[in-house]
Amino acid sequence: MLLRLDPELAEHLQAVAEVEGRSVSDVAREAIAALVEQRRRDKRFAGLLEESLARHERTLRRLREDDR
Repeated sequence: MLLRLDPELAEHLQAVAEVEGRSVSDVAREAIAALVEQRRRDKRFAGLLEESLARHERTLRRLREDDR
């Protein structure tokens, strides 16, 4: 996976990693895992997820029907 950060954010991430004696990848993984968990508990995100699932389900049903 390639992750592009603006230079200032990359510098801050590097500083956090250095201060904690960890790799940048480890700090980034931890931050991403925390964000995903935060979203999983967020009711607004849950609503958006349900809308997305419904939209994709409709699209997949149409594709299946077009094959017949």
